[in-house]
Amino acid sequence: MSETDTVASKGTPPSPRTRVRRMAERADYETATLHAILDDAYVCHVAFADERGVHCIPTACWREGDHLYIHGSNGSRMLKLAAEGAQCCVTVMHLDGLVLARSAFHHSMNYRSAMIYGAFEVVPAEQKAAALDAFLNHIARGRVNEVRRGDRNELAATTILRLPLDEAVSKIRTGGPSDDEADLALPVWAGVLPLALKPLPPERVAAQAGECPDDAPDYVKAWAQRAALTSR
Repeated sequence: MSETDTVASKGTPPSPRTRVRRMAERADYETATLHAILDDAYVCHVAFADERGVHCIPTACWREGDHLYIHGSNGSRMLKLAAEGAQCCVTVMHLDGLVLARSAFHHSMNYRSAMIYGAFEVVPAEQKAAALDAFLNHIARGRVNEVRRGDRNELAATTILRLPLDEAVSKIRTGGPSDDEADLALPVWAGVLPLALKPLPPERVAAQAGECPDDAPDYVKAWAQRAALTSR
């Protein structure tokens, strides 16, 4: 049995619907854990219901303080509904490995996941530019100081929403398979096939007139260095 299967959950669930009941020992209600999972994410899934049924849509996300932010076109059905105060459930998951046990029943996956419940609120117009700056810095820190920022029309065409992190839970599995004692002697390979989202070498588009093709900003150089290290 893995280490995380033997310890109690961390913290206290903020609400009945955030309490993990299945494999409750994997639950983590600590704010620091939630923030770490969200900060490693570029995409979340937003679930909501309307007159047509239940939907779950992937969208870009970023965290600032005690809120998770999303954005999109003013015409987005999801954003319109969320802006009206509809209850939503947002999830993020990082798959860290495939767990291969000696029995088919005990195969599993290692992961870090987060689930957030609540109603989004609309980011006021005067705060839109700063929120999008934070999003750009989440993608590539420092790039916001180089690119053309959104103009008045672009900002007006964009809806930005934020979801409080008051009602959230993280769930994590690490370690190897949890084989039954009777299966330990089986001559079957058991262990973990690790997985990771890793950077690949940057791919630049053709340089425009006046641009130096070798003059990459620091964050692109850092990305290339990480890609080189992870490719070894």
